[in-house]
Amino acid sequence: MAAGWLPGLRGIRDGDPRRLRALLALLFCALAIPTGAVIWQAWGQLEFEAFYQYRNQAEALVERIDAALGEDIGREEARRFTDFSFLNVAGEPSANVLQRSPLAAYPVAADVAGVVGYFQVGADGEFSTPLLPDPGTAPQRVGVPAVEFASRLELASRIRQILADNRLVRDRSASGGRAGVAEGPAVGPGGAPAPQAAGDSPATLPSTAGLAADNAAAELEELEADLPAFADDALSPERARRDDAYSQQVFDMLNRPAREAASPAGRQEAVADVAAAPAAAKRGNSLGKLEDLGLDEDLQKKSEAVERRLDEAAAGAEQQSKRAAPVRARRVEQATVPGSAAASPPGASAPAGADSRQRIETFESEVDPYEFSPLDSGHLVLFRKVWRGGERYIQGLLIDRDRFLRDAIETAYRATPLSGMTDLVVGYRDDVVTVMRGGRERSYSSGRGDLQGTLLYRASLSAPFEDIELVFSINRLPPGPGASVLAWTTVVIAVVFVAGFLALYRLGMGQIRLARQQQDFVSAVSHELKTPLTSIRMYGEMLREGWVDESKRRQYYDYIHDESERLTRLISNVLQLARITRNEPQVDLRAATVGELLDQVRSKIGDAVSRAGFELTFERDEKCDGTTIDADADCFAQIVINLVDNAMKFSRDADTKRIDIGSALTHDGRVTIRVRDYGPGVPNEQMKKIFGLFYRSESELTRETVGTGIGLAIVHQLTLAMSGTVDVINRDPGAEFRLSFPVSG
Repeated sequence: MAAGWLPGLRGIRDGDPRRLRALLALLFCALAIPTGAVIWQAWGQLEFEAFYQYRNQAEALVERIDAALGEDIGREEARRFTDFSFLNVAGEPSANVLQRSPLAAYPVAADVAGVVGYFQVGADGEFSTPLLPDPGTAPQRVGVPAVEFASRLELASRIRQILADNRLVRDRSASGGRAGVAEGPAVGPGGAPAPQAAGDSPATLPSTAGLAADNAAAELEELEADLPAFADDALSPERARRDDAYSQQVFDMLNRPAREAASPAGRQEAVADVAAAPAAAKRGNSLGKLEDLGLDEDLQKKSEAVERRLDEAAAGAEQQSKRAAPVRARRVEQATVPGSAAASPPGASAPAGADSRQRIETFESEVDPYEFSPLDSGHLVLFRKVWRGGERYIQGLLIDRDRFLRDAIETAYRATPLSGMTDLVVGYRDDVVTVMRGGRERSYSSGRGDLQGTLLYRASLSAPFEDIELVFSINRLPPGPGASVLAWTTVVIAVVFVAGFLALYRLGMGQIRLARQQQDFVSAVSHELKTPLTSIRMYGEMLREGWVDESKRRQYYDYIHDESERLTRLISNVLQLARITRNEPQVDLRAATVGELLDQVRSKIGDAVSRAGFELTFERDEKCDGTTIDADADCFAQIVINLVDNAMKFSRDADTKRIDIGSALTHDGRVTIRVRDYGPGVPNEQMKKIFGLFYRSESELTRETVGTGIGLAIVHQLTLAMSGTVDVINRDPGAEFRLSFPVSG
């Protein structure tokens, strides 16, 4: 492993950027891939934990809905056979007292949500409802006012018509018989029965809509006198027997698959056609198939696997107490009904019925549990089969589907956080009945084409609603606990990774550049040392051998002196560089006037500038010359000499060979020293780089000039050591370096 890194490390030492990038990329991948995998795994675990949390909420919601429906059905299951009659016997049979049935209340009050009303179908297909007294019983004699009786009769007609539309009872008006409870009577002015033409049925009943408030009392007396005759004709057993008997077998066919109901063996064709209609109707009410929802079940399967493991680990413990369907079986009850000759006493008007003693009959009945089925009309029906004296009766509840779904399911669903992040699909067997959209104003969907997501939970209700299935699908899964911490951790790790490797890359590239600059510096210093030494040795040998006459002897001595000064400055710069790289710039700050410092500089460089063919000019401000600054005289001289050497080096081919040195006081009380040349100037993109250590421009001019690349870096460092600043601007022509120092106190 270590051997694999060596080529990259050698590449850095050798100054190869490609190897550095390859090494850092390999290191980044070696760290980022495992870290990303761990974070991805953590995200997945958090997602599953959030999913499992909401799945438990969905399961608890289904259990609450199921328990509430179970309690309601339990109360309905406990109702006696005789409760589906208008009057029944109160208390013990020995009491021999009649009272109104609890199902005879108006408006209808039921435990199950959305109930339209109760009904009963006799063995011969005769329809009845506890809303109406027995045929032949005057409503006013059992405490039912005429207006209320008309409303009861209207509701009974509605119940019968809905059942008839779904072929559960015979539609007498469609069969050619006389109008029954499905029709109301004609109403004349003021609410009295309208005169009937010849051939009209006397069984039609008045509506409450025509009763006027101003003369209601008088008209009600007349109506109460006539209603028994109407009701007696409308509800008489003779009338029911005149119609074709309607077999109860249609109720047997409600919960059978359509293919079984289409052609049952041994049944009459008419019965099969009627029985098949409800099964086909259920397909017509469907929005599609549950299996076609296209929900992702991966998390659901994972949660079920986890739950199975928990159940196996807790086998025999309380955690095995899952929701179990109650035992539902046929029960036997003793029932008492008024005798056939029983009649309410005249003038009885109390809702509780009459107090007089009545002859009663006692019998034993067998009651089956309730069954459930949807109808083609969009209603629901709960019904049970009761056996009495060898005859079977159908007793049941007609339910409005939308009210049932809203009150029994949607209200509980909307009260939970699930409604903000899931859609709830209600299905019957394999069909989609409706879709409750989570977090939207519209509760029900007319289609399911956009229902895509993740399956959260799917469960069926208990009997008799075992064919109803609730399917929760996630449209927006909220982050689970710790998700924000993991998100910020991921961001921090990503920032640290990217920033760290960028910093490493910049550091590596800086080291590569520094290595190259150091190599260039060694080469430049060798050249800078070799050139003056060669000149000094050559001129010294010529003088020693006496090869020059007296007129040139002075000139050669000047060459030797200048080259010695050049060597001195070079060595001084190198020594100063060594102190700077060790962060040990040694300066001896003392108060000195600007004039004294400039005079010292002029004495050191005046002759050298002249011999180089340049003109040196000073533009000094007398007021500035007397200003005192804290400076190291040798360092100040080294700064200015380096700037002058740099100016002569880069402007040797300029048309104007002149170096200007000036001083001035600025408006903020600082001393400014200017050194200007008339060369080509400094490119804008290099103005901030030229003060860097070992920096040399890659232009042709730079390559043709001598230099080590440390002069301006030393200028910058020494100026900072004396609390000053250095900057450069381009002039036309040339460049101007500006030194700024604070005035000493």
